[in-house]
Amino acid sequence: MSVHLIRDLDNLHRSLMTMCTMVEELIHAAVETLARPDLHKAQELAEQDREIDNYDVAIEEDCLKILALHQPVATDLRRITAVMKISGELERVADLAVHIAERSSCLVGSTFVQVPPKIHTMADNAVNMLHESIDAYVNLDTALARKVCRQDDIVDDLNREIIEHITNLMTQSPDIIEPALHMFSASRHIERVADHATNIAEDVVYLVEGEIVRHRNRSEKIAS
Repeated sequence: MSVHLIRDLDNLHRSLMTMCTMVEELIHAAVETLARPDLHKAQELAEQDREIDNYDVAIEEDCLKILALHQPVATDLRRITAVMKISGELERVADLAVHIAERSSCLVGSTFVQVPPKIHTMADNAVNMLHESIDAYVNLDTALARKVCRQDDIVDDLNREIIEHITNLMTQSPDIIEPALHMFSASRHIERVADHATNIAEDVVYLVEGEIVRHRNRSEKIAS
């Protein structure tokens, strides 16, 4: 591997780590707004999302330059491919954070004051999955990556329970249907964060082992 390629890959890695930190901070802030709806905070998070969008574009451009200049093969090629995919997943998580904050801001002044406790549990699980998927990338840890894949089922189950709970509330109190639908949407967005974390974990398996495990069923991913 040439010195120039090593330097460019290191720079690429640092850019992705900076983007990871920004996205984690954004999703944490968004989840916190569920308990304290704030329109100004939602607008602030949207501004931060635009900065993350810029990072995503810059990382993709850097990846394409490295491919053109160095024509990497084997592990180096897989790393660049994985970085592009992980960057895209992180950008989508940032979008979801903004959507969560927007749904939350719609609850300002509403009669729907009780946030289902399981939403916080699900959010903690989803954000932890995101953090662990990034740790798996940094440490090239496929065991941790597969653990993240297993955890997605837990978040899916929590989301179903939350939706059932909100649906029951709407049936009992039709006057809260509109704010309840905002909470319903926020729950779905949180569940999607876990999906993107799972995608990142699958990209780590591809990076380390050169094997594409996406679209396999859960048991095959864990066993392989």
